[in-house]
Amino acid sequence: MEHIIVAMQDPDMGIKMRNQRLLITVIPHAMTEKMYDFLSKDVYFSEALHVGNLIVKYGYIYPLKDPKTLILRPDESPYRFQTPYFWTTNKWPASELDYAIYLAKKNIRKQGELIDYEKDNYNLLHKRINHTWDFVVMQAREQLRAAKQRRKADRIVLECQEQAYWLVNKPPPGAFDILEHGPERRNCLNSRVQLVKKNSEYYKKEIEHTKKALGRTRIKSSICLEGFVKFSEQYLSHDPIMQGCLPSNPWITDDAMHWSMNADLVATPTKMRVERWAFSFPELLNDPLGRREFRQFLEKEFSAENLCFWEACEDIKHGENSKIPQKVEEVYQHFLAPGASRWVNIDSKTMEKTLLGIKNPHRFVMDDAQMHIYFLIKKDSYPRYLKSDLYKNMLARAIVPQETKKSVFPFMRRQRHSSPSPALVSHPTEDDGKAKASPAGTVSQVEE
Repeated sequence: MEHIIVAMQDPDMGIKMRNQRLLITVIPHAMTEKMYDFLSKDVYFSEALHVGNLIVKYGYIYPLKDPKTLILRPDESPYRFQTPYFWTTNKWPASELDYAIYLAKKNIRKQGELIDYEKDNYNLLHKRINHTWDFVVMQAREQLRAAKQRRKADRIVLECQEQAYWLVNKPPPGAFDILEHGPERRNCLNSRVQLVKKNSEYYKKEIEHTKKALGRTRIKSSICLEGFVKFSEQYLSHDPIMQGCLPSNPWITDDAMHWSMNADLVATPTKMRVERWAFSFPELLNDPLGRREFRQFLEKEFSAENLCFWEACEDIKHGENSKIPQKVEEVYQHFLAPGASRWVNIDSKTMEKTLLGIKNPHRFVMDDAQMHIYFLIKKDSYPRYLKSDLYKNMLARAIVPQETKKSVFPFMRRQRHSSPSPALVSHPTEDDGKAKASPAGTVSQVEE
């Protein structure tokens, strides 16, 4: 992507640039040619649109009229190249201190008129790094004082550059975080730039693309429905809503025994929990206790490095963005390098592709190698684990909780010896008095 940016800035063969008037300020070195027109010289027009949109989203080019959104517009909107200091490949850490200085500087310049999510981040950082907030304000004021000595055009350019950098590294809530996705993943079709004028060539390419999509293999709906029915029948007895919870339902009672017996790591699990491990391989991996038992089995077979490699790849995929290069290097040294302590067996084609991606590490650089090891464990080690004595003994030792019946609504419980309500007590009448007197008379006659 950076090679494209360098080629676009070539003074002879690149995009033409000139001074652009923005209101009353003249911005130097703004692009006058549409970016996708330049890119379409070497690739198809639809691919040029995708590449141009990706370049803007990564912050290599930022708009001048609406710098709050990194979107490639199909009109004559002016754009400008980002300075190489803010390029993502430089891996400049987007620390909370730098972000707090940027927000404080913007808050002083705008006199408190920040965007809603920036106000929330400003207040959150003020509480989190309150011990260094005096330093943050001092740095913000010093940078504003130094900016006043520059020309107005340079100040606007610097503000747009900083804003584009933080839009990439600290995107607004709900926005597409480009750093959380690998560069090989295409963006959504809904985010594709829509052309104002669509000629016949455009529609011909769209028709050809649609024909190729129709030629792809699809799964029949009947097969999908059969799989859905099979899945529902398999999990029917394990559904807490359809079959209830043992020993009691913790959602409607005060008994928390269900949570205690199904904690992540317990000495003796329930039988239903161990049975779920045999449903599918993901069920076993998603359960911390099941993964621990499976690791013990793999250690006995001297193949535990496969599961450790899969877990390390998951840590890269879902870990902190700033530690990705370090973790990728550690995974390579421990599992993939020649003579590694826990070397894993990967085919040459997958290894070649992985080593090529390690040069520019990102979250999904180990996807191919991880998928290869995943299917290797699933097809080889997982079936043997289900047939092993380790799993059978665990299933035999598993407990079946006994149901404990408790009142669902204890506040509606009625005492056994409580006195009746006064409204239900009937008042004595004359007939009742005669009825009571007659037995008394009978007793007296007998006594006589």
